[in-house]
Amino acid sequence: MEEHNLVKNTLDQIPQAAPDAKRIVGLVKEGGRITGYQLSDNSIVEKQQAVDMAKRGQIAGVGIAHRGDTEYLKSIPDGSENNNLGNLPAVSPQA
Repeated sequence: MEEHNLVKNTLDQIPQAAPDAKRIVGLVKEGGRITGYQLSDNSIVEKQQAVDMAKRGQIAGVGIAHRGDTEYLKSIPDGSENNNLGNLPAVSPQA
């Protein structure tokens, strides 16, 4: 339980997700770096767009953290490893 609190402390904010919020189901990667996300409605959004959506409660299960000046999404710990962003499949960006 304490580990959950420790990880939550690394998040800058945990937005309240709307009832109809989407979930991240895949990662768009280029050169090993995450550049975007596939959402549960199969749409693909860029990394910054996903951060903005999460802040508005449009993406569930994530919090916002930062590294330097860059904000990024991070899984909210819930005791399950299966839905952690790092464990999601990589998907190809839609042309």
